[in-house]
Amino acid sequence: MDNNERFYEPKNSKDAMRFIERLFNSYKDSPLTQSLLVYHQKLINQLRDNIEPAAKTEGIESRVKAAQNMQRIMADWVQIKMSGKPYNGRMHHFDFQPDSAQQKFKRNNIKLSNNGGHQSSRH
Repeated sequence: MDNNERFYEPKNSKDAMRFIERLFNSYKDSPLTQSLLVYHQKLINQLRDNIEPAAKTEGIESRVKAAQNMQRIMADWVQIKMSGKPYNGRMHHFDFQPDSAQQKFKRNNIKLSNNGGHQSSRH
């Protein structure tokens, strides 16, 4: 493997934040180990030291706030996992989304031959 293929080079701060969000969601339910904590802290430091200043130089205030929000969410994850509780949620669009908000049920309308009525079927 070539060194150029090994490292990810983001185009802007939003791209880097999406990549960190994807990484966080991939390991958020894993058992807590020392190496995972070190890796997690490295991602938080990347957000604080590299991505947040890059968003400031791009002049996009919403990305700066989103990067700060991501840092807070990731710090909360450490506290929740250290207390032995499960982390019920994920990061979506740089914000915490609880698991209960993710469930959606499809509704299928069935047109009947009666007068203008639709019957919904939810099963």
